[in-house]
Amino acid sequence: MTDRNWALAQYRTSGGIATGIHVAGHVLTAPPVLGGLDVMQLLKDWDRWAEVLRTVDLDALTPVVDAELVAPLTYPNKVICAGANYYDHADEMGVDRPDPAVEPFFFLKTPTTTVVGPTAEVSIFDDGRSQVDWEAELGVVIGRKCVNVDPDDAADVIAGYLVANDVSDRGVFHRNGAVAPPFEWDWLGHKSQDGFCPLGPGLVPAWLVPDPQALKIRLDVNGIVKQDSNTSQMVVDVYRLIASASRVFTLEPGDVILTGTPAGVGMPRKDFLRPDDVVTIEIEGIGRISNKVVAK
Repeated sequence: MTDRNWALAQYRTSGGIATGIHVAGHVLTAPPVLGGLDVMQLLKDWDRWAEVLRTVDLDALTPVVDAELVAPLTYPNKVICAGANYYDHADEMGVDRPDPAVEPFFFLKTPTTTVVGPTAEVSIFDDGRSQVDWEAELGVVIGRKCVNVDPDDAADVIAGYLVANDVSDRGVFHRNGAVAPPFEWDWLGHKSQDGFCPLGPGLVPAWLVPDPQALKIRLDVNGIVKQDSNTSQMVVDVYRLIASASRVFTLEPGDVILTGTPAGVGMPRKDFLRPDDVVTIEIEGIGRISNKVVAK
């Protein structure tokens, strides 16, 4: 991020969790006018607080020494994920090139147990069956309650953006002995194990992101680059994803939409995470998260 880009973040204090401003790798205290509200509370009245935050004076805020960032949203009502939404990812998985006119595929993560912070440890089973994969994704945070949104109006309901890792256990995805073919695929175990949705470092307001379809997105494991792409590779863009999701259910302030992952996941090469690995994701203009993998 540039020196003047910033994000609404949350950090740990002796008294609990506080809201701050994350800028250039540092945390500043929130403007007193925010009245000690957490980020989810700000999102519930986002039109009001957005006007306040547009004119925030970063130089007037006090640095927080050794701030420990936690999840920027505690907790969204929904974490909605778009599957197979990058052309280069579809290519590497050996499937037909997606048709952008087709409605996107969505699934859910359980928010209160999957969502963790930008430096939190991610626990995985080290039992030989689990095959845990990484998925760098741009997260979109909703700022207005809405339903049946037109794509042309979708920008108006976005509060901001954050970095996400849609951690996925490929090893438990397919179930043997299912009662019928539709039950062969275990989306819950695949996507919703504890800690499988690192988010952060904070919520970058939408007005600081001129074009969400022109952002570099990069992931490395232990410093070795695995994913290196651009959000321009999305099949269905951010605005159409919001429109489609809002036809399925009402979107509420603080809901997060994960927009899909680009090429470079481990599955095609059978390259999976192991305890002590460190996964780092950076999205241009949004920030960076880095999570260590540990055994359950």
